[in-house]
Amino acid sequence: MEINMIAGWFGGQEILIILIIVLIFFGGRKIPELMKGLGKGIKEFKNASNEPDNDKEVEQGEKK
Repeated sequence: MEINMIAGWFGGQEILIILIIVLIFFGGRKIPELMKGLGKGIKEFKNASNEPDNDKEVEQGEKK
């Protein structure tokens, strides 16, 4: 139930204000670099979370 409350806090205006504050702090030139780093981090996290599944598949293949 708390998750729904948290998701309800951020509307369009709040997100716009946050984006403006980020633009002021980091400037227009630094934001693409930040987003590139964020994208790499998310990609690595997804790969790491899929690794246990890959390990299970390898183990199952060896048992057969």
